[in-house]
Amino acid sequence: MNDLSILLDDRPGALAAMGDALGNAGVSIEGGGVFVADGRGIAHFLFHDGDAAREALERAGITVLAVNEVLVQRLKQDEPGQLGKIARRMADAGVNIEVMYSDHDHQLILVVDDMAKGREVSEDWMREVNAARSA
Repeated sequence: MNDLSILLDDRPGALAAMGDALGNAGVSIEGGGVFVADGRGIAHFLFHDGDAAREALERAGITVLAVNEVLVQRLKQDEPGQLGKIARRMADAGVNIEVMYSDHDHQLILVVDDMAKGREVSEDWMREVNAARSA
C-alpha cells in the first residue's frame, strides 16, 4: 500500500478531475482525504498500486508530490486513547508521524519519517494487541 501526496488547485472541480483520472485508469482509492492550507489543496490518498495511481494522475497533469510506504494499524475502537498511545510510542522511538488518516476498513494509516523504526514500533504494538486478544 502506498500513500500519494497530491497537489490540487484550490478550485471547484480539482478533486473531480483527480477522481476522474483515477477512475478512467481503473485505480481505486482505499482511504485518505484532502485539505486546503494557504490556498493550496493537499491530498493524501491510499492506493494498493501507488505506481499506477501516480501514472494516472501525472497523465492527467496532476502533480504528485510524493509516493510513500505506509504503516497500517488496527486500533481498539472501543478503548479511548488509542491514537495517543500509539503516537506516544512513535514519539518515544524518535519517529515523526507526517500523515495520519483512516482507510475504508477503519484502519489507521501512518506515513512516518523513519520507516524502519516506525515499522518496529508498529510490529511491537500488533504483538501486544494480538497477545491481549489471545489471553
